[in-house]
Amino acid sequence: RRLVQSGVEDCVLALGFEKMERGLSEKYTDRTSPVKRHMDHMVNIGAEPGLIQPRMNNMTSDVVKLYAYAAREYIKKYPGTTVDDFVDIAYKNHKQSVNNPWATIQREMSKADIKSKLMLCYPITFWMSAPTADGGAAAVVCSEEFMIRNNLQRQAVEIISQHMVTDTGASFKESFMDLSGYHMAKEAANRCYRDTGLSSSDVDVLEVHDCFSCNELFMYEALQLAPEGRGADLIRNGKWVTNKNGGQMCVLNNKWVVNPSGGLESKGHPIGATGLAQCTELVKQLRGLADKRQVDGAKIAMQHNFGIGGAAVVTMYRKYQPLSVHAKL
Repeated sequence: RRLVQSGVEDCVLALGFEKMERGLSEKYTDRTSPVKRHMDHMVNIGAEPGLIQPRMNNMTSDVVKLYAYAAREYIKKYPGTTVDDFVDIAYKNHKQSVNNPWATIQREMSKADIKSKLMLCYPITFWMSAPTADGGAAAVVCSEEFMIRNNLQRQAVEIISQHMVTDTGASFKESFMDLSGYHMAKEAANRCYRDTGLSSSDVDVLEVHDCFSCNELFMYEALQLAPEGRGADLIRNGKWVTNKNGGQMCVLNNKWVVNPSGGLESKGHPIGATGLAQCTELVKQLRGLADKRQVDGAKIAMQHNFGIGGAAVVTMYRKYQPLSVHAKL
C-alpha cells in the first residue's frame, strides 16, 4: 500500500508464505531471538517455569505461556469472566470453519471436547489454539488510476485506513495482555477510526488474530466492539443465524461476525501468510463471494493481525466508491 501511495509503483503483488518449523520452533539459533526480550519480560513480571505441557518445544511453550498468563490476568481483572467464555469463542470459530474449504480443521467440535482436550497451560487447551500449518496467500494492490484504466471497478475493494503500531513502553510494563499486543491493537484501531470518521458500529465483518481464543476476546475490546471488561458479553449473547447461501454464523451484538473463516484456530497459522489470508477473506466478503461464509450485506470490514516481537496492524476495507483518494485492493 505504501509503495502505491508513494507514486513509485501503481500495481504491486503482496505475497506471504510460510513453511513452518515443527511447532513454533526457531530455525536459526546462531543469533538472538527477536522475541527474547518479550519472553524474558514474562519472568520479570511474574511468570513461573514448569507450567507447560512437556512435549512442547521452548518457543511454543513461551508463546502459550504468554497468552495463558494474559488470560489469567484478564479473569482476575474482570471477575465474572470464566474459562467457558474462551471455550465459547473456540466453539464459534470451529463451527464456522465447516464452511471454509481452505481451513486446516473443518469441523464443529463440542464445547466439552474443547474444554477438556490437552491442557497446554491453564486456561488454554489444544482446541483453543491455532494449529501449525504451511500456507501462502497473495493480494494485488493498485492505484485508483490503474484500477480504472484496467476496468476493475466492479471487483475493487478500498483500503480506507491501515496502521501498524510496534512495541511501545506499555509492552514492557506490568501487563501480560499488553506484552501480547493488546495496547498496540487498541492504538492501531483508534487511528483507523480517526482516519475514516467511522466507528465500530459501522463495521460488519472482522478477521482477528485468534492465535488463542482468549486473544479474540481481548480484541473485542481493543477494536471497540465492547467496553473494557465486557468482551465476554458479546460471545455469551451471540446468535446463530443462517445466511442467504445456507451457511451458519454467529452474530455478536446483533451486528458483527468475527472470523467467518473459522479464524486461525481453524485455518492454521502459517505466520508469513496469515495477514494476507485474512485480507483475502475480507475481500471475498465485500465482493459477496464468500459462499456459505458470506456475511449478508457486508459493506465495511476490519482486520487485525499481530506478531510478537512486536507489531499489530489494523486495516479497514470497503467496496470501492468513486472519488476516493485511498489505494485500492
